[in-house]
Amino acid sequence: MERGNTKHGVARDEQMKNELATAARNGDTTPAAEWADPEAPGTEQPDVAAEPNGALVGGVPPGMTPEDVQLRSALAAHLGKEIYPARRDELLIRLREESAPDRLVHLVAGLPAEEEFANVQDIAVELGLHVESQRF
Repeated sequence: MERGNTKHGVARDEQMKNELATAARNGDTTPAAEWADPEAPGTEQPDVAAEPNGALVGGVPPGMTPEDVQLRSALAAHLGKEIYPARRDELLIRLREESAPDRLVHLVAGLPAEEEFANVQDIAVELGLHVESQRF
């Protein structure tokens, strides 16, 4: 077999092939997929749960509970930023369009109809959720 011009010899090619096969078999990251590995958090970063539906670990602002954070986050995800300022009926329409969970729709339905909300923080306060005691 004609090899032509290569950067290394047959022995090194075989060694690299075996290393790659072993890494793939063990579920390790291969050099070709290294870009997909997330970087480790910095030394000053809080530990955060990697499981989206699991309980939050670290990263909860002072004055809030993990449940407050999750509820406010769910509201923000379903409502988006472009809706504000908005009244209760507009928020309900958006939540239904976004197929939001019934719990969110029920909570927002209990808001006063005449009040205008500037952002999700205003909604959280009106719902009685705890909010950050200090921001930035």
